[in-house]
Amino acid sequence: MGTNFYLQDGTHIGKRSAAGLYCWDCCISLCKKGEDNVHKGGFYSHDEEWYISCPTCGRSVSQESLDNSSVGRELGFNKTTPGKKSGVASCSSWSWAIKPNLLNELIPIIPSRPAAKDEYGREYVYTELMKIINDECPIHFYDSIGHDFS
Repeated sequence: MGTNFYLQDGTHIGKRSAAGLYCWDCCISLCKKGEDNVHKGGFYSHDEEWYISCPTCGRSVSQESLDNSSVGRELGFNKTTPGKKSGVASCSSWSWAIKPNLLNELIPIIPSRPAAKDEYGREYVYTELMKIINDECPIHFYDSIGHDFS
């Protein structure tokens, strides 16, 4: 599950997707096969493919609900301000549809003017979009750049 983001002119920027557990302190996914495999299988259906605590620091998973988790964000229940978390908690990934360096060239950086919108029509000013891409999504994928995807 995920949410697509677009510039105001309809240019597809990328997609945010719930990406399982992540140690925000050690900057590591708890997917045993690595970040490239966070969307293959699934945390709840393939528990043997995920660590139950951080393999680096040993920290246990924080308790989350739909009100504050990445899955909850994609389902529309998590209304908290996007940002970095701490400890072991859910995270999102970002799949780029355009080259990241093009974003600043294409987007008008006017603080009060919406710079982007998601597939549900919610609008975001530049700083909100950057928090989603850079803070909420520690895992980035670049293999979809230039391809149509949803």
